[in-house]
Amino acid sequence: MTTDTLKRISRSPLTGKDYEIPTILDDKSGIDAFVASHPGKKVVVVQGLGFVGSVMGLVVANALTEEYAIIGIDLPTPASYWKICSINEGVFPIVASDPKIELYYQNALSKKNYYATYDSHAYSKADIVVVDINLDVQKKTGLNRELEGYNVDLAPFKKAIAAIGANCKEDVLVLVETTVPPGTAQKIVRPILEESLTQRGLPTDKIKVGHSYERVMPGPKYIDSIQNFYRVFAGTDEKSAEAVETFLRTVIRTDEYPLTRLGNTNATEMAKVLENSFRAMNIAFMVEWSRFAEEAGVDIYEVVNAIRMRPTHKNIMLPGLGVGGYCLTKDPLLASWARMNLFGSEEKLGQSERGVHINDKMPLYAFEYLQSQHNGSLQGKKVLLLGVSYLNDVGDTRYTPVEGFYEQLEAAGCEIVLHDPHIKYWEEKDIWVSQDLEELMNGVYDIIVITTGHKDYRNNAFLLEKIKQQASGVVYDTIGVLTNEEIKSLSEKHTVKVIGRGDL
Repeated sequence: MTTDTLKRISRSPLTGKDYEIPTILDDKSGIDAFVASHPGKKVVVVQGLGFVGSVMGLVVANALTEEYAIIGIDLPTPASYWKICSINEGVFPIVASDPKIELYYQNALSKKNYYATYDSHAYSKADIVVVDINLDVQKKTGLNRELEGYNVDLAPFKKAIAAIGANCKEDVLVLVETTVPPGTAQKIVRPILEESLTQRGLPTDKIKVGHSYERVMPGPKYIDSIQNFYRVFAGTDEKSAEAVETFLRTVIRTDEYPLTRLGNTNATEMAKVLENSFRAMNIAFMVEWSRFAEEAGVDIYEVVNAIRMRPTHKNIMLPGLGVGGYCLTKDPLLASWARMNLFGSEEKLGQSERGVHINDKMPLYAFEYLQSQHNGSLQGKKVLLLGVSYLNDVGDTRYTPVEGFYEQLEAAGCEIVLHDPHIKYWEEKDIWVSQDLEELMNGVYDIIVITTGHKDYRNNAFLLEKIKQQASGVVYDTIGVLTNEEIKSLSEKHTVKVIGRGDL
């Protein structure tokens, strides 16, 4: 039990409801009652109720071949406490376009097998702990969004692992899904757990530690990206690897999506940051080619689509506003940091770091391109941004490139109006976002910018007609949402610009 002398408020961005964080933080009786109501079931505790953890808990609550009792745990902070309350009140805290989320949640509610808490007592009940917490990279950014340096602070992650070790059973399986610097499971997680067990007078030879990174894709296939997708895994020793495999086979359709076991957890941790670094560098590669296309009067979209006809080049990227989300913005830096700090190399992963540097500046380039269409000044312009999320059809604003673009517009003296069909509250900016497109389109704007590729903005006859009714202005597509026919129609009245379209 811990005492918090400050009463704080946690507001749900879904409902606007305020939850007062209790002064006395003790949920032992609630946890014990939940476990007692599921006799004979293994208990899976999911540490972290964010975009990965909360949905991972949902998938495990709907496991394929075994019935589990799921406890989701997060911190009693203003940013997280509402998620705990929301789950227990029957409202899932994640909004996405995947209908399976609501289906799976309703099934969990009917089985009453998904409980949420803030109390570390939950770890004492766990047969399996799945770690799905944030591990951030702190970037130091200079003028013009130049990446001047970065650091990986492992202190919060270590504290979370220590909380498991201070309460867990001696034979628990701790499965890390968090994207971590290579070397973390062997050099950080297992030593912390073993030290905690030793301090508690328990043996250290029974505990099992594994790593199997998530490939979660929020959106229309949210659930499938966990349950119906390939998994890579490893353990810090043989019994750990076997335990991870046994658990994953109850959750994932391994008959259709076979598991891949690697030699050790260093390898699985490297696999995650390598695959994300490759994608981040692919995006960065396209940035300079987009600019070249604009200068050369070329439509980069038709160029890329022509290249994609070649099977070996189908994964070449298209231009956009920038890179967002929790992975591509930091994973190359995690890998480079691990090379220098956990494995003692004097060399960083230079190309990977450079890719992050280029991608971080994409919103600035998009802003400068827009500004160039107004003789270098946007002062006093009223701007409608269509989309706040970093990814189409998802309510996720983590590291969204729209933030950098928004800040540039704000600094330039613009009046900014926001719309997003999946977001009511933009937590990072502390701004409420309109979800009523029909109402907003009755407003008058100098500039309309498509900043996220939501399906709501694609082939939308209502939106197209409302834009055409606006006084002559600028329509700026940073994603490539507009078709050639739509561009032609809008160009009869407006100046239409698309990133990577030098032919306009």
